[in-house]
Amino acid sequence: MNIAKKVGAWGDRHHPKILDIIRMILGLFLLFKGIIFFNNAGYLRYLIIDSHAINGSPGTISAILYYVTYMHVLGGGLIFLGLYTRLWALLQLPIVFAAVFFVNITAPYINSELWLSILVLALLFLFLIIGSGPFSLDRLLLTSRNSGEE
Repeated sequence: MNIAKKVGAWGDRHHPKILDIIRMILGLFLLFKGIIFFNNAGYLRYLIIDSHAINGSPGTISAILYYVTYMHVLGGGLIFLGLYTRLWALLQLPIVFAAVFFVNITAPYINSELWLSILVLALLFLFLIIGSGPFSLDRLLLTSRNSGEE
């Protein structure tokens, strides 16, 4: 059995139900953050340019802008629903990692969003390991598929 299956099996066995509520809150947070970025794309563009992490062309910056926005909206919604949570947590990690280490940490003022970004990064790592949990579409689809086989 490979490592990913072992981690997945361990995560399925060790998942308190309260973590599903935390997963849903995390998903809603990412969804709303994506909507905020969608409605205020200029601010996100400023954050990307001001971080000096990317000295790319305007096309590269626009591609990153769209990636961040749509990954937060789509990933946040699916993390909230508990559908392919591990995959969407993995896809969110580069964005939140960049937010922590390139955007928030380099701010010249005390930034309360740094702590929020660190918390979101830790929760994404947690759900990457433990998965969706009992109150999720993943579990609902798995039980309906298993009951259909018998």
